[in-house]
Amino acid sequence: MKISTKGRYALRMLLDLAQNQGDGYVSLKDIAQRQDVSKKYLEQIVPLLNKSNMLRTNRGYQGGYRLSKAPEEYTVGEVLRITEGDLAPVACLQTGVVDCPRAEQCLTISVWEGLYKVVNRYLDSITLQDILNSGPGCGDDYCI
Repeated sequence: MKISTKGRYALRMLLDLAQNQGDGYVSLKDIAQRQDVSKKYLEQIVPLLNKSNMLRTNRGYQGGYRLSKAPEEYTVGEVLRITEGDLAPVACLQTGVVDCPRAEQCLTISVWEGLYKVVNRYLDSITLQDILNSGPGCGDDYCI
């Protein structure tokens, strides 16, 4: 499994919003500047996050984006599933149910199911607040 730029940037954007939530609505220009990412790329990520009700939007002067919930209510797993789709390590697990004509004889399916469970459990156990609490420069366990 490899997390794409879209997933990494979405997580960075949400963390930036969490860090700056006391400033009201935050512009994409400011996020892009602080995160050293393209504003155009962030503009492609925003609709995914809006559709999932992760953001509040305010148009016009002093417009921008805010988190719709507290940082401790967002998990890394949730963000990555929104941006990456399913986190299944193999195609036959993408629907959540083993969907393979060879499933009955497959000797490796339990390996992939185990990996899938571990990855999801781990990513769902980390919140934006956990990452913020781990401190600058990639703390103990988390680095995005």
